[in-house]
Amino acid sequence: MPTFTCPLPLPTRERILLAHGGGGRLTNQLLEEIFLPAFANTALEARHDGALLSVGGARLAMTTDSYVVQPLVFPGGTIGDLAVNGTVNDLAMCGARPMALSAGFILEEGLAMDTLRQVVFSMRDAAMMAHVPIVTGDTKVVDKGKGDGIFINTSGIGVVVAPGPIGPQSVRAGDVVLVSGDLGAHGIAILSVREGLQFEGPMLSDTACLWPAVEALLSAGIEIHCLRDLTRGGLSSALNEIASAAGLHIMVQEALIPVSAVVRGACELLGLDPLYVANEGRFAVFIAEKDADRALTILRAQSVSAGAVQVGMVHERKSDRSSGIVTLRSRIGGHRVLDMMSGEQLPRIC
Repeated sequence: MPTFTCPLPLPTRERILLAHGGGGRLTNQLLEEIFLPAFANTALEARHDGALLSVGGARLAMTTDSYVVQPLVFPGGTIGDLAVNGTVNDLAMCGARPMALSAGFILEEGLAMDTLRQVVFSMRDAAMMAHVPIVTGDTKVVDKGKGDGIFINTSGIGVVVAPGPIGPQSVRAGDVVLVSGDLGAHGIAILSVREGLQFEGPMLSDTACLWPAVEALLSAGIEIHCLRDLTRGGLSSALNEIASAAGLHIMVQEALIPVSAVVRGACELLGLDPLYVANEGRFAVFIAEKDADRALTILRAQSVSAGAVQVGMVHERKSDRSSGIVTLRSRIGGHRVLDMMSGEQLPRIC
């Protein structure tokens, strides 16, 4: 197994970013320099939203995630339904039908029982909506001031039903890039509560189960090359991860990317880029160009992806460099590189 020696202490900037949850380049650096060398195996090296495993002839997907969002209750959701939807969505991005979840709770001493009850009941409702049971779990209580209310870990297992491999390695030049709806609602909803901001229209998180949309595409025989939910780091970070892994050029058009007037106005006011703001109910899908129109019709028939649009295409790299690149064609026709952010615009959003 590869070995890694971590130089201590971390540089001051990295310590600051790590203290705020990291994101973007730092997350990739932690994966490359610490986690992947330490835990090296075939399933992990695929760098997918979940691990793909073969057990007794069955193809399974397994995933895990931890949730530390603040506030615990926000417009459109809670940390509880966010935890269920986030893990179900990671399975869906592997082309897997969710089968069962686990739930681990770290509760801070003094947490109001009404708050815990609201969070747990929201998990129950989200699990019922996703048709996936929570079958096992764990609870720990930590001293007051050590847990920030509630932290939740959810793990999930699903059966892979996609006929072919789904991931960056399957992305090809000529593929189109679709997104399932307008971007940035979750991050701005969280920020509105934290900062006590009011906008011109209602701002609700987009947290939702994405499996119905993915299942509809698979059932229709759409050849899916890659799926990615647009969580931390938003659309830009997701595209950068895929372009880097595939060694290709992804070009998106600003005029086609759906951002609501409320989110756009909030981002302009706060100096944020909506392409980097987190979503919890949106995903990108890469498919062959010949299937684009049919895929959009299928997605728009599902409530969770009713706003689906095509935003870009995949091209070959025009240089000898093996790493990929993402570029944006602006509304006035110029081009700029969409880079991976060094940190998150909004920490603690999931």
